[in-house]
Amino acid sequence: MSATDHLVIFDTTLRDGEQSPGATMNKAEKLRIAKALERLRVDVIEAGFAIASQGDFDAVKSIAESITGSTVCSLARALDKDIDRAAEAIRPAERGRIHTFIATSPIHMKHKLQMQPDEVVEQAVRAVKRARSHVDDVEFSCEDAGRSELDFLCRIIEAAIDAGARTINIPDTVGYAIPEQFGETIRQLLNRIPNADKAIFSVHCHNDLGLAVANSLAAVSQGARQVECTINGLGERAGNAALEEIVMAVRTRQDLFHIDTRIEAQHIVPASRLVSTITGFPVQPNKAIVGANAFAHESGIHQDGVLKHRETYEIMRAQDVGWHTNSLVLGKHSGRNAFRTRLLELGIQFETETELNEAFTRFKALADLKHEIFDEDLQAIASDTRQKEEDGRYGLVCMQVCSETGVVPRANLTLTVDGKEHKVEAEGSGPVDATFQAIESLVDSGCNLQLYSVNNITSGTDAQGEVTVRLERGGRIVNGVGADTDIIIASAKAYIEALNLISKGGIRQHPQVADV
Repeated sequence: MSATDHLVIFDTTLRDGEQSPGATMNKAEKLRIAKALERLRVDVIEAGFAIASQGDFDAVKSIAESITGSTVCSLARALDKDIDRAAEAIRPAERGRIHTFIATSPIHMKHKLQMQPDEVVEQAVRAVKRARSHVDDVEFSCEDAGRSELDFLCRIIEAAIDAGARTINIPDTVGYAIPEQFGETIRQLLNRIPNADKAIFSVHCHNDLGLAVANSLAAVSQGARQVECTINGLGERAGNAALEEIVMAVRTRQDLFHIDTRIEAQHIVPASRLVSTITGFPVQPNKAIVGANAFAHESGIHQDGVLKHRETYEIMRAQDVGWHTNSLVLGKHSGRNAFRTRLLELGIQFETETELNEAFTRFKALADLKHEIFDEDLQAIASDTRQKEEDGRYGLVCMQVCSETGVVPRANLTLTVDGKEHKVEAEGSGPVDATFQAIESLVDSGCNLQLYSVNNITSGTDAQGEVTVRLERGGRIVNGVGADTDIIIASAKAYIEALNLISKGGIRQHPQVADV
């Protein structure tokens, strides 16, 4: 195995994470997350799947143009058109990588690819060579390696390395593996493949059985030196291995792993919150590392122990991963320059002065309602501003909602549709239901409401509420997010954003689709 003095962290939040139903991000949002990943010192950022859509291509290219501290990668199937498109997208990057893959399990080769093993090897070699004609840094993945035959894995990986792949990824694509077995697979591959020393071996584990992190760590213990993961474990189905858990497990248990990452862990919690805000996927309170309860102690015995000596019940310091570092940053008397400076420190940069001015106006309005403005509030302001600046069919002008004991709640709204104002009203079982009924009385979207979720952005009764609304229509799922100190207004914003997203139409081509 090629020498590496650290465990390479390959973040795929912007690619595999975006495949979570409803988690689609626009170019500006992807760039914000990429900047956060760069601050974390992530080694490789998989910015997207360039051929999936023009939007994906533009996002990958924009990230390649902007990121200097991390390698920028694009996914590509083992097809010439995919590889060439990926190469074009990452061309501006200081360090670019093409990540090409093909399925290697019997079930995938037979039913999806409809190819014989010899054909799969031939196509893999051709793809790696074509990718190497564009860049020196090529990664090859054996899709569904977790259910692939070991002898065939050895054969195709040896051929891929000979063709020029410098990173070999072993994905547990469907989350089928068990840690002991998966670690043994990595050990055998490293021992049996003659040219294994010429590549870094990587793993990409899914969480269908709740074992993504455990499988990844088992692989690291057997010699894998790259882990593919996502912020908050975001990803298809049950998600991927969580970056924060991988990083802190390896760092906390140096007695077992004898290797560390380059991640600057104090940026983990801010990155987690940014991804949660943008995608509309709240972090569960008991989530390891980044959950609100991760360093909270309710039990009297635990509280007593921590007060006497922190390490009795805490194996990490909360400050080391970014907790308690986001103290008050701005208030109602803060000026425009201080506002802009803090946004830049958070990796938030507006493309135009108009957007900045709009955000500053929103900040001042919020500061009149809240005495303390935290980084999370600024993230929400930035997201809300960008949503308003983007073209959308629907908009909220104003609203009035009446909710009184013994009286049926009623909502009166003024909405814009294609720039024209309309007044609507409706009753509902509650103020939120009345608001949604009023909106639907005008737009008649035909959508199914799949999720309605409310979370506080910061603590306190004056905190902004962040509402996530998930809508489905014709098999397409979108998440709308809205924030406001008034939960009902936040709900209306979220519902309208979801309607705007679903009205744009278009479905991204899935990276696993193989039209070979």
